[in-house]
Amino acid sequence: MVRYPFLEIAVPIYAYRCTSCGFEKEVMQKISDPLLTTCPECSTESFAKQLTAPGFHLKGSGWYATDFKSGGSAAPAKSENPPPCQGGTGSCACN
Repeated sequence: MVRYPFLEIAVPIYAYRCTSCGFEKEVMQKISDPLLTTCPECSTESFAKQLTAPGFHLKGSGWYATDFKSGGSAAPAKSENPPPCQGGTGSCACN
């Protein structure tokens, strides 16, 4: 995203690719601008917006590092009180 300090507007950069000839181009557009469909290289109606990775990396010890860093689900919360004795052969404090 490009920021213009004098306008206070963030303008995203979109990647486009033609499925007919393979021509690729990055275009700065407002989110409200219509999608481009005509390829500037071969003039066919096969120019499409591509899905690209974001251009930033989060660093530090914020919520994203502690909550999503492991990539898996969070560990279940541990109970302060152990479960009651079931009278079985497991490791119980009352055996």
